[in-house]
Amino acid sequence: MSEFLDILTHGRRLQGAVKELSLEELEEVRGKLDNIIEKRREKAAEQEKVEEEKKAKIAEIQKQMEEAGLAVSDLESTSLPASKQSKTGKKRPVKYRLTDKEGNEHKWTGIGRMPKVFKQALEDGEQLQNFSI
Repeated sequence: MSEFLDILTHGRRLQGAVKELSLEELEEVRGKLDNIIEKRREKAAEQEKVEEEKKAKIAEIQKQMEEAGLAVSDLESTSLPASKQSKTGKKRPVKYRLTDKEGNEHKWTGIGRMPKVFKQALEDGEQLQNFSI
C-alpha cells in the first residue's frame, strides 16, 4: 500500500502511472476521488459536531455541579473503587458426582467439556443420570 501512496502523492510518478489512461478514464478516477474526499469531509464535520456536543454537555454538567456546590472528588469518594467491586459471579451448583476406583470424588456442573472420568464411565456402559445429585 505504501508504494501506491508514493505514486499517488508524487506528481511525476502519478503522471507516469496514468499516462495510458484516456481522458474519460481520468475523469472517472477524478469523480471517485472527489466522492471519497466529500465523504471524508462529511465524516470530519460529523465528528467535530459530536465533539462540540460533548464539550457542551460537559460544560453544562460542570455548571450544575458548581450550582450544587459539588466537586469531582465528591463523586469519586461515593463510588466503590474498581478493585473492591465484585467481578465474579456465583459458582454453578454441582449436578454430577462420581467416585472412581481409587476412591477419588469427581464433580461436574454439567456445563462445559465433560471430564474424562465421566466420559470413560459412559463408555463403560454407565448412564449420566446415575451420577446426578
